[in-house]
Amino acid sequence: MPVRIALPKGRLLEETAILLKQADWGLGGYNRSMRSYRLGSKRFPDLQAKVFNERDIPIQVAVGNYDMGICGLDWVEELSVKYPSSALVKIRDLGYGGGVLCLATSRSQSVPTLAELRSEDGMIRIASEYPNLAEYLALNLRLRRFSIFPLWGAAEVYPPESAMLALVSRTTEEELIDCGLAPVSTLLHHSAFLIANKSSWEQKDLSEVLDSLDGGMPTAQERLVRKVPAGESAVPSAPWTAGENTVRLALPDGHQQAPTAELLAKAGIQVHDYPSANGNRRPESSLDGVVIKVIRPQDMPLQVANGNFDMAITGRDWLTDHLTMFPGSPVTELLDLNSGRVRMVAVVSQDVPADDVYGLRQFIAGRTEPFRVASEYVNIADRYARENRLGMYRIIPTWGATEAFLPEDADMLIENTETGRTIARHNLKIIDTLFESTACLIGGKDSTSGPLKQERIMSLVESLRVAVEGS
Repeated sequence: MPVRIALPKGRLLEETAILLKQADWGLGGYNRSMRSYRLGSKRFPDLQAKVFNERDIPIQVAVGNYDMGICGLDWVEELSVKYPSSALVKIRDLGYGGGVLCLATSRSQSVPTLAELRSEDGMIRIASEYPNLAEYLALNLRLRRFSIFPLWGAAEVYPPESAMLALVSRTTEEELIDCGLAPVSTLLHHSAFLIANKSSWEQKDLSEVLDSLDGGMPTAQERLVRKVPAGESAVPSAPWTAGENTVRLALPDGHQQAPTAELLAKAGIQVHDYPSANGNRRPESSLDGVVIKVIRPQDMPLQVANGNFDMAITGRDWLTDHLTMFPGSPVTELLDLNSGRVRMVAVVSQDVPADDVYGLRQFIAGRTEPFRVASEYVNIADRYARENRLGMYRIIPTWGATEAFLPEDADMLIENTETGRTIARHNLKIIDTLFESTACLIGGKDSTSGPLKQERIMSLVESLRVAVEGS
């Protein structure tokens, strides 16, 4: 009987690769430059390994797609605290990839005690990639009034302007301090954990695979000391001073930084230290009355809708996903920046005998099992499946490496692609194009700002418009 295991990419990859090499699994290609998400083991021919984003692994194991998985305990607890009866078994702390999950505030303000937080009558806003754990912590601290901002990342930059607290994971508490935060309470010390599906744990013989890991643990000398890459850890930066007429602008991190910086330069706008080699997320600019913060593009529509920012540069794909879920949202596109062009597409395996959605509908007609649609864009995926009458379906949220899901763990992807080459390399094919997405400037359509702030907003929009039209 095959044994299926989900392995992590990202921060745990190198140390997990050492562990499995010590265990003599013979997994060729499990390294930073891997080209395939599917790996075979020379020692265990019946072992099927697949590589996922770490955050996806507890879900994949809990639903039974994999017998075992390796991921951080933080992500296991993030799932378990919301679904305590999920079919997850925590088998073993693997002793590497350590970190600490802390509730923290900005070092620029006095650090509140837990008693002060409990007695606070006003709304306490908490930003985090771990919304379930953040809610669990707030309830256990007996906070009177709180709201949780779920994020894709960069929670450390939200206090103090956009949130009072952030629930953040870092390798050490010292690293937390280094990026401008002060710990208020430690929720969890975590490291890489071996987990199993409850049914697999009870019914399958996993002993030989597990035994191989006993003697293969990396020794302290062999473990890698994780070096934080330049730009991954933020450097302290002075908080904003945003008055009534100050425009709050969000710029994207990641691969959109370079084209955004180029566009701003064409518009005659100087933004210092963006992109930043040291992870500075509050760059200064030549714009009078404008403050800037660098956050994830995925988070921008909701942050603008919540009033944390007046304007943001993101992708139309993320704006569309937001408006699909919140059609009455006050967020709107102010300007198409005509860069970062990608297509939002529907993708299936090359083995599926369908070349378009009509053929797909015929192929799945009469199917008794739910049609599985995996996507980072869960709202767009849900609407697509519903409007195209794909019968009984289920949406699988993902956090990256989505190509790995087909065909074993999903039947279709809703994904963006620039050239389609990555999709073809994984033996997949595009059967439909939903829409084309480019970078765009977004803002609130119901602004009640004063004349000076409106003038600054319109001046910035016009400067960017001239730059776009002159490109």
